[in-house]
Amino acid sequence: MKYPYPIIGLEIHVELKTKSKMFCQCSADYFGKAPNSQVCPVCLGLPGALPVPNKTAVEWTIRIAQALGCTVPERSKFDRKHYFYPDLPKGYQISQYDEPIGINGRVAISDGIERKEFRIRRVHIEEDTGKLIHKGGETLIDFNRSSVPLVEIVTEADFHNSGDVKRFLEELQVIIRTLDVANADMEKGDMRLEPNISVLYLEKGQKWDGKTFPKYKVEVKNINSFRFAKMAIDYELERQTKLLENGETPVQETRGFNEKTNATVSQRTKEDAHDYRYFPEPDIPVMVFGKSYLERIRQSLPELPTPRAERLVAELGLRFQDAFLITRVKSTADLYEMLVAKMGKDKSQKIANHIVNRKVDVTAPVEEVVSAMEALFAEKNADPALLEKAVADVCAANGKVVTDYKNGKQQALMFLVGQVMRQMRGQADAADVTAALRKYLD
Repeated sequence: MKYPYPIIGLEIHVELKTKSKMFCQCSADYFGKAPNSQVCPVCLGLPGALPVPNKTAVEWTIRIAQALGCTVPERSKFDRKHYFYPDLPKGYQISQYDEPIGINGRVAISDGIERKEFRIRRVHIEEDTGKLIHKGGETLIDFNRSSVPLVEIVTEADFHNSGDVKRFLEELQVIIRTLDVANADMEKGDMRLEPNISVLYLEKGQKWDGKTFPKYKVEVKNINSFRFAKMAIDYELERQTKLLENGETPVQETRGFNEKTNATVSQRTKEDAHDYRYFPEPDIPVMVFGKSYLERIRQSLPELPTPRAERLVAELGLRFQDAFLITRVKSTADLYEMLVAKMGKDKSQKIANHIVNRKVDVTAPVEEVVSAMEALFAEKNADPALLEKAVADVCAANGKVVTDYKNGKQQALMFLVGQVMRQMRGQADAADVTAALRKYLD
């Protein structure tokens, strides 16, 4: 009489869009460049080369940590994470272990009805690895990506279904883009997703205490799509549940997601922290952040998407779904608030409708958007005779719809309104058309 309870945590890697790499002056803009053309002795790990941290990358990581509600300690350091893989030229990765840049954060997602919060365990900065290219039976290595600044965001195991994971990841991507520190382009590998998945069996009616975990966990590496992340989690939950019901414990391992079969495949057994033989990076001094420095960064943070949507609902009475859609892109949200300030709060919902329904091009120059919006709001004084004729013609051509309306189907009236509006070619207000139709039909 037990039931399976999914326990899911996330590791998310985000490449920062700095001009140079994390520990050298090579260009970090490697996408589409000739293999091994953006490299130097530092990112190739040649003997004697010394790393120098990218100050902008560190500051942007602090921005991310603060935006995710993390505490940023005044001291942080780099560590060496040892493992041997062809795309890691030094035999270790410069990362952070016990003193990351951010700890103990929280991110909320909301649909306007239910609000959920998920805890962030840590945010740290590290260098990316090279890229393996499998071609014609050979494995080639492109080191252009090696040492590009990479932020790792680790959540607590607060997720218990794939739907919440997908919504959280989408929200995280929007937050990162709002901060303007990364493109978070999934197709280019700017943002990579790694869920840790396990299943715990609980007694019927028992609630999880948040402390008891299974004796294993499976990590699915380098997923580059929210949809694939959801599919991989669903597949793993089903696979692990079947093993547990047969009395087997799933192997603690790293798996990959095969997009063609929609299944995960085993890659290697999963390492524990001690397997990496972490120790402090001797070539980089400890970083110490002053309180005024951290506060200056905090003051520079923009308003984040979900809090902004909730504010627009509270202040303007906007429908949450419209506020949510508008705040997905910072420039669109800024434009919306500028239009409301210019045209009046009483028009806030109508302005939102025009933006959400794409009646104006929000990517056009601001002056053009304002002119287009004002034209949409301009008074439409239709010729009464033309409006009366349009109403009569539409009703005559749609006898069945007229009958439906007379039989009590109110939605039939909306169809007729649309037909008259089309015939009037935008020269009549919807309220005037509705009134004219009601008068004619009654």
